[in-house]
Amino acid sequence: MNRKKWKIPYARPEYPEELRQAGYGPLLSAVLALRGVRSAGEAQAMLHGGPETLHDPLLMADMGKARDRLLEAIRTGETVAVFGDYDVDGITATCLLTEYLRSKGLRCHPYIPDRSGEGYGLNKGALKSLREKGVSLVVTVDCGITAVEEALYARELGLDLVITDHHECGKALPEAVAVVDCCREDDRYPNKDLAGVGVALKLVCACEGDQLAVLDKFADLAAIGTVADVMPLVDENRYLVRRGLEMMSRPTRPGLAAMFRETSVNPEKLTASTLSFSLAPRLNAAGRLGSPDIAARLLLSRDETEAGELAARLCALNRQRQEIELDIWRQAQALIPEQGPEGPIVLASEGWHQGVIGIAASRLTEQYSLPAVMICLSEGLGKGSCRSCGEFNLYEALSACAEHLLGFGGHALAAGLSIRADKVEDFSRALAAYYKENKPKEPPCLSGDLLVGDASLLTLEEVRSLDLLEPYGSANPRPVLFLSGVELDAATAVGNGRHLRLRVRLGRDCLEGIFFSHTASELGIRPGDRIDLAFTPQVNEFRGRESVQLLVSAARPHDGTALCRQILAGDESVLWAAGCCPERADFVRIWRGLDQDFAVAGDAEGVIAQCPPGMDPERFCICLLAFWQAGLLQGPGEGVYGAKPAVIEGKADLEATPVMRSLRAL
Repeated sequence: MNRKKWKIPYARPEYPEELRQAGYGPLLSAVLALRGVRSAGEAQAMLHGGPETLHDPLLMADMGKARDRLLEAIRTGETVAVFGDYDVDGITATCLLTEYLRSKGLRCHPYIPDRSGEGYGLNKGALKSLREKGVSLVVTVDCGITAVEEALYARELGLDLVITDHHECGKALPEAVAVVDCCREDDRYPNKDLAGVGVALKLVCACEGDQLAVLDKFADLAAIGTVADVMPLVDENRYLVRRGLEMMSRPTRPGLAAMFRETSVNPEKLTASTLSFSLAPRLNAAGRLGSPDIAARLLLSRDETEAGELAARLCALNRQRQEIELDIWRQAQALIPEQGPEGPIVLASEGWHQGVIGIAASRLTEQYSLPAVMICLSEGLGKGSCRSCGEFNLYEALSACAEHLLGFGGHALAAGLSIRADKVEDFSRALAAYYKENKPKEPPCLSGDLLVGDASLLTLEEVRSLDLLEPYGSANPRPVLFLSGVELDAATAVGNGRHLRLRVRLGRDCLEGIFFSHTASELGIRPGDRIDLAFTPQVNEFRGRESVQLLVSAARPHDGTALCRQILAGDESVLWAAGCCPERADFVRIWRGLDQDFAVAGDAEGVIAQCPPGMDPERFCICLLAFWQAGLLQGPGEGVYGAKPAVIEGKADLEATPVMRSLRAL
């Protein structure tokens, strides 16, 4: 993250009056305003939206056909199979629909393919095996939208096929009884961001005709899959996840209760973040290491003893996954040029574990802010996991490079591919060329919600008010705040030197922070320095005492270049962020230091480089702007770049300049 360009919002935060009058504190009001929520009604809808956010499932194309076929199977007592995916979204979707159909008295076979042996999606071998077991109807969840050939094969076998998916559609839809996908061009469903489990849930809702009753039974599974698949947590999705979290606070599924015990998670304090970082990785580990049935059995289990054993196995698998991941990560790092990559990262190797390379690809993307493709090779063929960042659409990129691939599928930010080993180099060159022509205008940057100018925004009451924004997730991220130019009072290594505890001064107040997996030396900071921080505020409980703690996500030596550039351009909206108002002694010191060669660099960096030792660059630039506005400096165009001292008659009144009047009014 520290490799990224920082985009600190220097403008003063807005605190909409209507939100303040409705009882929202300044910190929450400012965050809501930045997310487009400015009225009490909008805040109520966003923070407390309820059943009214649910959409009619029959608005989905083919949903009526899918419902009718399932109801027919229920009425006639057919043997049905639910064919899912091996990630958390697919596993939860499989369990949801399986449990529903079994509750209707059907014999239902859940089928989740082996990642390494079968790969993603429908396959002919599985369809044949299911037919031999007497299955007459196969319903896919979280997969199937590109299974054109497999759909034809199912018809040859005499299998009816209902497809439910949420991935991007191909040029042609599979021929099936029904193809339900909110991404279909002809689909009228308002929410295009349902997870695979969300689509499966909607199918059950269509069959039952009572969405709230269905949520009472399956909101927990819907929440886990939605969060794990990083779906936007707004509107309908937000309500589904909130209902699921409420349901899991008193878990009725033995499998979830066992997982909470095994991971020391307090279900009464469960959040979407807990699902993302504690539960989902363990459920995912099963699919990554070729045992997705363990996760499915855990979620479907009604036996507490069995659930406890399965939870322990999942946690052991997750530890194994972590070891494999670390080994692959080290190998990948060794393949990266010492000077760093210039374009998309495409790495391939024999022996890499197919189920873990996606995590390594994500870490590469995060580290280098570039698309990354990790390919595991075996017997002349490769299976790859792809990750992107920023505005680079990975699905479109793979489509453009399709001539070098055996197949691909996925989303704009994450995808999978299959490729012949001898085509990897050609694919790498093609992807690099496509990226060069379609490179995002703005590189990924570290951005956040607002700059904190004083500690009054970081009281226990203000930080607690942010809890109303839960559940956090995609499209509703946990707020990221900034401190700029604060003094680092202390930096202490903790956790056997792996983590860093910080104390910074903001005015007369001291704030404590923790930065995991970083050290002061690698960040280039030390006590006494002025630094910039990106962080999320949280309430820390220790020995019965509560305090505000900054959960730091990035830190660097203070860089006021961007703020100084805005000051020199006369942007009065950022003056408050400078945190200073020059005194007469400052003006005298700077004026005496000016000569005829002042600011020859012609840019902000050149001007800032001439700041007197020991003076804040922001204070220096405010003084220069005042000189220019008073006619004491002359220069070409707008601003003071390239300016030289001017000769004027009489005294110049610096206090009467616009910049000083604005500062005195703050």
